[in-house]
Amino acid sequence: MLYPIKVTDIELAHPITTITGLEKYMRLQGLVRLHGLPIGYIHMPVISGQVHAQPLVEAIVEKYNAEIIHRLLQNWLASSNKAKEPELKDLFKAAPPPPVSALPLVTVAVCTRDRTNDLSLCLAALCRIDYPYLELLVIDNAPTNNATEQLVKTDFPGVRYIMEPRPGLDWARNRAITEAKGEIIAYTDDDVIVDPKWVQALATLFSENVEVMAVTGLVMPFELETEAQVLFEQYGGFGRGFERRFHNYRGGKLPWGTLGTGQFGTGANMAFRLSIFDRIGYFDPALDVGTLTNGGGDLEMFFRVLREGYTLVYEPAAIVRHRHRREYERLKVQMAYNSKGLWAYFLRSIAAYPDQRGSFRRLWFWWLTNWNLNRLVESYLRPTSLPRELILSELQGCFNGFNLYKKARNRAIEIAKQFGDAGDVLVDQPKPKTVEEKLAKKEGIGICSIDLSERLKPLTEIMEYAKVRYFLNWNGLHLESLDLSGNKPVSVSRFIELITKIQSIKLLRPFGIIDEPLRESKLIASLYEWYYPDGDKKIFPAQLPNEIGVSVVIATYDRPADLDQCLQSVLKQKSERLIEVVVVDNNPESGLTAPVVERFPGVILINETKKGLSYARNTGISASTGEIILSTDDDVIVPPDWVENLVAPFTRQDVMVVTGNVLPVELSTPSQQLFEQYGGLGRGYEGKIVDEEWFQTYKRAAVPTWKLGACANAAFRTSIFSNPLIGMINEKLGAGTPTGCSEDTYLFYKVLKLGYTLIYEPRAFVWHNHRKTMESFNKQLYNYSKGHVAYHLETWLADNDWRAISRICIQVPESLARKLWKSLTRRSHFPPGMILKEIAGTLAGPWALFQSSRRVKKLGKSAPHSPFNADTPKEAGADLFITKAATGKTL
Repeated sequence: MLYPIKVTDIELAHPITTITGLEKYMRLQGLVRLHGLPIGYIHMPVISGQVHAQPLVEAIVEKYNAEIIHRLLQNWLASSNKAKEPELKDLFKAAPPPPVSALPLVTVAVCTRDRTNDLSLCLAALCRIDYPYLELLVIDNAPTNNATEQLVKTDFPGVRYIMEPRPGLDWARNRAITEAKGEIIAYTDDDVIVDPKWVQALATLFSENVEVMAVTGLVMPFELETEAQVLFEQYGGFGRGFERRFHNYRGGKLPWGTLGTGQFGTGANMAFRLSIFDRIGYFDPALDVGTLTNGGGDLEMFFRVLREGYTLVYEPAAIVRHRHRREYERLKVQMAYNSKGLWAYFLRSIAAYPDQRGSFRRLWFWWLTNWNLNRLVESYLRPTSLPRELILSELQGCFNGFNLYKKARNRAIEIAKQFGDAGDVLVDQPKPKTVEEKLAKKEGIGICSIDLSERLKPLTEIMEYAKVRYFLNWNGLHLESLDLSGNKPVSVSRFIELITKIQSIKLLRPFGIIDEPLRESKLIASLYEWYYPDGDKKIFPAQLPNEIGVSVVIATYDRPADLDQCLQSVLKQKSERLIEVVVVDNNPESGLTAPVVERFPGVILINETKKGLSYARNTGISASTGEIILSTDDDVIVPPDWVENLVAPFTRQDVMVVTGNVLPVELSTPSQQLFEQYGGLGRGYEGKIVDEEWFQTYKRAAVPTWKLGACANAAFRTSIFSNPLIGMINEKLGAGTPTGCSEDTYLFYKVLKLGYTLIYEPRAFVWHNHRKTMESFNKQLYNYSKGHVAYHLETWLADNDWRAISRICIQVPESLARKLWKSLTRRSHFPPGMILKEIAGTLAGPWALFQSSRRVKKLGKSAPHSPFNADTPKEAGADLFITKAATGKTL
């Protein structure tokens, strides 16, 4: 189950504040930026409709402290007025300096066809670009009407409109090249919202690095409001990370791993020196949208740039936001188109560069097996976050694309003839280079000393060496030496980027930080203080509003003394909220439960004649009216703060289940001591937060949901029981059925599988009365073993999770064999008979599940959840009545 995710920016140039207005979201995805430059994504849960500043700062500093310090150092080293004896505040206040190189005229081209709604948003963002030398073009590609022309001329008079009659995105891109007046041409799509600093980042990189011929940038999602948009981002999206990367392979044959040029960027955010097209040719009009291939034009151009020995840079500071497909069906089509375009790019490049044929074949085989078939097989073996339909769509597009490029090529030639001379756009081979790379004139290593306290300049002095050793100092204080390649000039920003990546801790010496581990340095504490000045003020955890009522469901079977103790403790809760207590008698014929419940005014008693703990709990859940349902057992005693501790994590809107620790009331008998040594019901004293990411980390092994707690101490958001993909507790599992247990484990599994969050909160503990006799303990152990196997079989049969088979057939037998050997060799506290009980229960598990399945088929499933209403007719097999009127805060 995918839910909307709020996408926003988090700027570190000023103190971070609480983000509010998030009531409709469960999670936030923030792009962390420092003076506009991206550092990375931070994902935070939404709590009570907001993300508070304090945990946000803590998460950012914990995850990105090294990256933040690198960026601060880069800004500080690039400034022209550095203090000789700097303080940490100087580091935090340093901002990126303005470009020192002359900035070029940049032409931005938007190629579009009949999408005026998208185009209007795109152009509005382009008109907000903060850059002085800018030309904006709209290339209207084979339009079916004049709506685009009217939009541009009426609403955006500063944009030049050009109609390109030849259909196909690459025809439009080539038309932009011939029309462009700028030294740099940048492309984006009509479904993109560009950042105001987008062109500034592109132009600065080009102006400071004369060897760079192509630049791509960061493409982040504009929104993640629909399932299709979230799925596309999970599939890989368009983002390529937050680290600037220079790519140059010196010409000639490229390694096969670089031929998947989608790793370098995408056509929604790419820019070129206009002169490159005179050297390597134009875009191939047989590729990309509007042709039979439906893609690949950008990938092929990236390949050609690198193959011909030119430099391509991925610059994450050049940010655009893409409006992903909102509809699932359109996403499926896009997946198929992407695959067709990739295959067409392969075929086109093989035809132009026959020596790369073997490399492309190897890449195609890797892409087919590792990327597609491997994920397809996994989708049959275990639940995955990506629908199998998307994988099949991409795979189908691959095989459908075998002969499309040839047809598209012939069609492009026909279009060229129809509209006249096509110029260079159909040239297969690029033109020879006009600029040759300079070779080193001197042998050895050049030596250069740089005082970082002075204003830095581009490194151009000793380009005649193949390698240069730079000795870095600060006002005479030697810091470190660094070897870099020679032959070509190095811009100030590039040099600073290199030295901060390699020697960041050394560069902190002027601030009095002397070679201590970065995570232990005072700089980390200073980051917290700088970004959250109110850090000394204690921020109490958000409390679940008292208006949210809860229901406590207690299922019981002829244990009146235990039930009496349990109810006494439940009714002593220190809470201001409404607490509804529902007791479900799973054996009303005995008459033992009703007299107990009558002694507790306001407690609701329901009779459930279908035997089994899951039936009983489901009946209680169906009758509950609280937004949160708490589950416990009749042999449990709860402390006065149990309810509030257990419901507190539900302030996080993505949390659907909370479990707590289960401690023994006493350990006075051997059976109780053995049970606790065996593992008991407790899950430790450290809290846990698990979600879909945790669920998906188990690629081959079964997901250990049995380690997350039990329904003896658990709380659920009531809405999950109305979710058809979760439903009620599985009646095949649990005490009182042939399987014996694991109904809670399977419920946790289904919740996590849908992408929700479960929190184990050890502060919400309860006291449990363990079995006092060895007979009852052995019976319990036998049932636990049966239930564990039955649970895994259910995930296999119902959820197609083949990891269960390896658990049942390999891991469990290995574990039991080790236990038995240790017991027989007296290296274990557990007697052999106890291990044999486990083995017997394990072997009985499949038959137990078969019996339970037949039983449920005969008795029927539980009624779905519906809040209790006095006018609601009673379900068959369940009698409901209230013992007395509600009193106090208990219904």
